[in-house]
Amino acid sequence: MRQAQVNAIELHNIDKRFGHIHANRDIDLKVPKGTIHGIIGENGAGKSTLMSIIYGFYHADSGSMLVDGTPYKPSNSQEAIQAGIGMVHQHFMLVDTFTVLENIILGAENGWKLSDTLSHARKKLAALATDYGLDVPLDTQVGRLPVGLQQRVEILKALYRGAKVLILDEPTGVLTPQEADHLFLILDKLRAQGTTIMIITHKLREVLAITDNVSVMRQGAMVSHVVTANTNKEQLAELMVGRKVRLKVDKQTANPKKELIRVNELQYFDAAGVERVKSIKFSVHQGEVVGIAGVSGNGQSEILGLLSGILKPYSGQIQLNGHQIDATSPFDPQQIRAIGISHIPEDRHKQGLINKFEAQEAFILGHHHLPQYNHGLLQNKAAIVEACQRSMDKWDVRPNDPTLKTANFSGGNQQKLVIAREMEQNPDVLLVGQPTRGVDIGAIEYIHQQIIAARDADKAVLLVSVELDEILSLSDRILVVFDGSIVGEVNINDADEKTLGLMMANIMPEHLTGKDAQGAPQ
Repeated sequence: MRQAQVNAIELHNIDKRFGHIHANRDIDLKVPKGTIHGIIGENGAGKSTLMSIIYGFYHADSGSMLVDGTPYKPSNSQEAIQAGIGMVHQHFMLVDTFTVLENIILGAENGWKLSDTLSHARKKLAALATDYGLDVPLDTQVGRLPVGLQQRVEILKALYRGAKVLILDEPTGVLTPQEADHLFLILDKLRAQGTTIMIITHKLREVLAITDNVSVMRQGAMVSHVVTANTNKEQLAELMVGRKVRLKVDKQTANPKKELIRVNELQYFDAAGVERVKSIKFSVHQGEVVGIAGVSGNGQSEILGLLSGILKPYSGQIQLNGHQIDATSPFDPQQIRAIGISHIPEDRHKQGLINKFEAQEAFILGHHHLPQYNHGLLQNKAAIVEACQRSMDKWDVRPNDPTLKTANFSGGNQQKLVIAREMEQNPDVLLVGQPTRGVDIGAIEYIHQQIIAARDADKAVLLVSVELDEILSLSDRILVVFDGSIVGEVNINDADEKTLGLMMANIMPEHLTGKDAQGAPQ
């Protein structure tokens, strides 16, 4: 008689509350061994809370768990690691000034002699790198590595500790498409050798490409378990949100009017003297979305920094909403905001929020001096709370609580709070960096609608995104950057992923030869 397969993870009636917030509601889940299992749901659906319970960060109020068929109730993450469970968090838990090797052995040192631990670790990591394609320079400081390699360090750290179940929280949220493809190859190898992988993600295309099974959460409850091969993007989106979701942006042809952004021969060097922006030229008009496509690190972040006043140009000119900016007359971010420019930063944690602030305080960051938020020398607390509450309602920020610390919101809800703050100022020019990073499918639909609505209200929108789907969906014109230069401009009618991918590698597609995309726009 054939023996029933033992699941790697089983959850029964897991329930968890944080005060009045019911984060997990009687969750049941079974994850077969040696599979990749997707956990999807809207921001605030309870996905990260559930994974944190499995990993020992939180303790369930009720319910039970099994690992390999054995009762499991970790008191902390160390006990989870001992049970063979590893977790790679959305925001990596690494020490930038330590080397890769030092980060991997940190907390897992064997014996009192560090040199023995380092020697043993090198041998073990060499074997893991060979088995799974996880090559990383062990003696390089982690802070000097690109994000994709830092993620490999986190995976190696978990495998070094003996993880048989690997939990990945938004694993491609900060990766380029190329880095994401390499990650999937690594996950395939891990699955083939018996590792069980659980992925929390918002990206439905990736769920369909890499997982064996998918579980869908909504408002703290588990609403569906499906075999990946038997579903599609539309069904998963509807299960997540509880209604049909329009996955394609509905927009009319753009009607560009007055030029509001003009960049001419703009050049920028970083603190190390490296030329990051190389004499670029472009323009953006009222009533259009101009997208900037490129592999992360090719100058698009610096372009946003220069236009938003965060960085000072080395040479060249910027004309923003009728004002000229150059190296001799730079504008700071407050001056930029004062001339009708709003900036949604690429990294909400570094540039968009202060985690210790309440939502109502985060909502007025950079706008705290405006008259509607003040009574003379004192802030008008009632007006601030009312404005924040109104925007949280409109943008569906969950939990809907202006007094909650920003650190206690999920990443997607933090992002919605930042976007609401900037777009509710009714700017003339909108500088948008990675608007839907870490945001669920329902919120993506709404954010995209609002960006197009801004365009149709005669705003000039400059969009930077590593998501080619997003660039293609929202843009009317696309600028492609490579190594700090704009290597081409493509009208949306001539653009597709293959075309942009070639241009991002500085290869001009044959069908565009002779068109405007031959070089930087004039």
